[in-house]
Amino acid sequence: MSTDVYQSPLSERYASREMQYIFSQDMKFRTWRKLWIALAETEKELGLPITEEQIAELKAHAEDINYDVAKAREKEVRHDVMSHVYAYGVQCPKAKGIIHLGATSCYVGDNTDIIVMTEALKLIQKKLVNVMSELADFADKYKAQPTLAFTHFQPAQPTTVGKRATLWLQEFSLDLEDLEHVLSTMKLLGSKGTTGTQASFLELFDGDQEKIDKIDPMIAEKMGFAECYPVSGQTYSRKVDTRVLNVLAGIAASAHKMSNDIRLLQHLKEVEEPFEKSQIGSSAMAYKRNPMRSERIASLSRYVMIDALNPAITSATQWFERTLDDSANKRLSVPEGFLATDGILDLCLNVVDGLVVYPKVIEKRLMSELPFMATENIMMDAVKAGGDRQELHERIRELSMEAGRNVKVEGKENNLLELIAADAAFNLSPEDLQKTMDPAKYVGRAKEQVDAFLQKVIRPILEEHREMLGVKAVINV
Repeated sequence: MSTDVYQSPLSERYASREMQYIFSQDMKFRTWRKLWIALAETEKELGLPITEEQIAELKAHAEDINYDVAKAREKEVRHDVMSHVYAYGVQCPKAKGIIHLGATSCYVGDNTDIIVMTEALKLIQKKLVNVMSELADFADKYKAQPTLAFTHFQPAQPTTVGKRATLWLQEFSLDLEDLEHVLSTMKLLGSKGTTGTQASFLELFDGDQEKIDKIDPMIAEKMGFAECYPVSGQTYSRKVDTRVLNVLAGIAASAHKMSNDIRLLQHLKEVEEPFEKSQIGSSAMAYKRNPMRSERIASLSRYVMIDALNPAITSATQWFERTLDDSANKRLSVPEGFLATDGILDLCLNVVDGLVVYPKVIEKRLMSELPFMATENIMMDAVKAGGDRQELHERIRELSMEAGRNVKVEGKENNLLELIAADAAFNLSPEDLQKTMDPAKYVGRAKEQVDAFLQKVIRPILEEHREMLGVKAVINV
């Protein structure tokens, strides 16, 4: 590794080798050559004078890119596509005259971008499904574990640890829906020429409209796609990039929300992300266990959410059939959006797989607030024992305020139950009141909701994608 030039943290620290390969030079230029072969085969099959020997020569050098020749040529001509046409021709002297025949640069550039994004979406899909699987297992394990819920980060009616996890899981399931919709609609540009009119093919095929109509479908089939976009300028619509990056931004938003919740829970010492035996939490405070992976999820997620603005603005500002102000931006925004999302999902896999739950801490906090939440049940029991509902409501309000002052001002334990037991208006003994202190009475249908959600929604999704399961994240730092 060179230490005297900038290295992208996305490659060094965050993204997997698998995702890095998808956006590598090898993947790009090998795909260019596959596209040139597909074009030559199509033109031959439609009657142009291209020989099997020429096709065989192209196929023989489809993988071994002569980068040195291409780089030297690009310094002369300042054109990356023509440099690689030249380099391929050096290796294939018999076929050099028919490489890129009738095509424009976007034939290889744009079709490759679609192919690369499609492969990258498939990898994101696989990792997203695995995050959902881990979350489903976690939700199922803790579906009946009562915990204090929060609205406005203020104590609210209890839920369960597993039910809270289903909130994260549902957002990821929505992201999967969006991803699979976009993935199912990905199409190639095809080969439509300089302004999308296929004028060059009209010349090559002597105006034979029937043959020209076959070019795009044949290329699509050879490259593993169902179809090409029916119309285009020189490029496919840059709105495609917008749709793709919006999917990534959605995943990032879901991951950010989950990571924020985990960070807050770690502060409360209720739930903790995995912390390795030799991990250092702070350079100054040796006792600290900082939620650094969840923080990194949040950090990368913010990057991806903002990055999605790049293709949106680019698609809005393209002039007529094509301008080149998209190129430099696309080279950065699309790969980096995918590399960052890949890193986010690896972190999510790692964190969810190793989440530590502390039931005793959860119970202690819940029990400190439960007397307030039990007051409605207590009031009903007191009415059954002969009390007046309106009078009891006012007494509970007054006693709750007193107990709240004891907690907040005096720093004492919550003594609401003792205050109620000592008040003759309630006619309830400490033993009667203690019966109301079972947290399971206050979580509503949380457990049943988890069971239903997993059974009806998530398990069918995981079964449908079972061949994708089993991914384990590798965290570089």
